[in-house]
Amino acid sequence: MSNSQEKITYRAAGVDIDRGNETVDRIKPWVEKTRRPGLLGGIGGFGALFQLDLEKYKQPVLVSGTDGVGTKLAVAQAADRHDTIGIDAVAMCVNDILVSGAEPLFFLDYLAVGQLDPAQAEAIVSGVAIGCCQAGCALAGGETAEMPGFYKPGEYDIAGFAVGAVNKDQMIDGSTIRSGDVLIGVSSSGLHSNGYSLTRKIVFDHAGKKLDEVIPEWGCTVADELLKPTRIYVKMVLKALAELPAQGVTVKAMSHITGGGLLENPNRVLPKGTAIELSWGSWPVLPVFRWLQAAGNVDTTEMLRTYNMGIGFCFFVAEDEAAAMLDYLAGQGEAAWVIGKVVPGEGDVIVKGLEG
Repeated sequence: MSNSQEKITYRAAGVDIDRGNETVDRIKPWVEKTRRPGLLGGIGGFGALFQLDLEKYKQPVLVSGTDGVGTKLAVAQAADRHDTIGIDAVAMCVNDILVSGAEPLFFLDYLAVGQLDPAQAEAIVSGVAIGCCQAGCALAGGETAEMPGFYKPGEYDIAGFAVGAVNKDQMIDGSTIRSGDVLIGVSSSGLHSNGYSLTRKIVFDHAGKKLDEVIPEWGCTVADELLKPTRIYVKMVLKALAELPAQGVTVKAMSHITGGGLLENPNRVLPKGTAIELSWGSWPVLPVFRWLQAAGNVDTTEMLRTYNMGIGFCFFVAEDEAAAMLDYLAGQGEAAWVIGKVVPGEGDVIVKGLEG
């Protein structure tokens, strides 16, 4: 034990409350950009308040989701680029609750840092705010934790929590799926936020690439490709759900292609006694995935259960409604393909046309 009479402060222990207050002041304008009807109060309270519109939601079911960004954070931190990682945090949560047909209402973020840098924190939260605006939800609050000795200076982790609502009679749960229905896949923006442990091993450890190195097949630098934000499908999907009935199309189920890729996500919404037959080659695989597979000598099955392979979101519709669905999506500027069909089975994904 030290005999020093020096007084020890929280700042001396590594936590600077003044930096925390500066961070709050920096992020307030970003939070304000996400304000939407129903949000009560602002940041600074002990809890986030949201008043549900009971005229719109007569039989409200609340749908919640939480997620992080995974080791994509290591790329952002190595590249010192922090303004899009918050979009990923929002996307991973809102795309999940969207599958039930829920409209995201509000989002909370949790940011843990080794040493609080107000400028860095503002960059991160600006991405969260942008993601919330893309999803149409409010950034209702959150928490920033300074944890010296647990995270190194410059390191951080971010996680999020989203709450949405859907009328009970409008919930989409896959219960009406039948054998013969088809799976329509909508394009992803790239890797999204899954498979980065494998990606980093291939790109940096195996291939020896640098963040600022241009990979010709990608047409951009490693950092640019690996930090492309996860696509947020909320506004497109909610619009489609409102307009498709007039086109004679009923969406029976939806799936967010997240961790587990195309082999472990579409089947999560299947009723008992059914499976999915995925048609390999029915959609264009993005260059980043082809490069990773070749550079890492990865089996196609391993790729399919790790990555989205260019498909970020899926709709299930009856086979005779597929053409109308594709026409509608094309009219909305979406790239989409019939990528598989529902068959009798035990809830798995069978890949047809797979050679290796």
